[in-house]
Amino acid sequence: MMIRAGLVGLGKIARDQHLPAIDKVDGIALVAVASRNAQAEGVQNYPDLGAMLAGEPDLDAVILCQPPQVRYATARQALLAGKHVFLEKPPGATVSEVEALTALARQKNGTLYASWHSRYAAAVAQAKSWIADRKVERIDIQWREDVRHWHPGQPWIWEAGGFGVFDPGINALSILTEIVGEPITLLSAELEVPSNKQAPIGATLGMATASGAAIDTVFDWRQTGPQTWDIAVETDNGSLLLSEGGNTLRLDGEVQMKAPDEEYPAMYRRFVDLVERRAIDVDTAPLRLVADAFLCGRHCPTAAFED
Repeated sequence: MMIRAGLVGLGKIARDQHLPAIDKVDGIALVAVASRNAQAEGVQNYPDLGAMLAGEPDLDAVILCQPPQVRYATARQALLAGKHVFLEKPPGATVSEVEALTALARQKNGTLYASWHSRYAAAVAQAKSWIADRKVERIDIQWREDVRHWHPGQPWIWEAGGFGVFDPGINALSILTEIVGEPITLLSAELEVPSNKQAPIGATLGMATASGAAIDTVFDWRQTGPQTWDIAVETDNGSLLLSEGGNTLRLDGEVQMKAPDEEYPAMYRRFVDLVERRAIDVDTAPLRLVADAFLCGRHCPTAAFED
């Protein structure tokens, strides 16, 4: 079976990651793109999803790469049209949206895939296996990057529902909730919100595992120079460090794995498998932690930020 896919939202993440990944993966082919401001070569181009659905009646799946604020309506439209749906992370602006989409996918007997690309980083599976045999005592997360480099000219990330620094930070939470084999609760949060923005540029979270291990987390979008994507885990039998977003693993200070980024091809192989089985893969755990941070976090106004 060859999945005929259409992609909605031809922005930076689609060009940098989705298009090359689709080309690498067997069983799926991009046949159309819907975008207000851009066009892709070698496929049919449409201004929006409605036009794409009308022009491509044989489309099997829709890949959604627009900002999270508008993703729910588009995903619902695609599911109602009988299409399988791939959601870029975060899967929606709210938990309730994602739950509603999951219920609709079940009703339509279609695939809904809430993708968390950082879970497919090379060393995440090995880290999860190593932690499973140990008692976690403490976790420290440092996720610091330069918003000007990764999100140039994208005002939606600073608007309500755009997540701000949680757009990259939720990647760390997606790894955390994957490798720790027990529920995680949010205890406290401080959100640094620039005076001219509606979403945070920095965040400090205090969390804990169900068994009581402390999790200290710092997200910052103002880092220049080398970027930091580290998760350090102390256990009753050694220490673990996931760095480079989960592609490098150190155990007790010694490098065990260092691999290139192949996250998106791995996600598309997963999507092909889900579509073949008409299965659903939607985990809202990372999104719930972000929602909790916005619910109970203390807002700390900070200086205006110009990007």
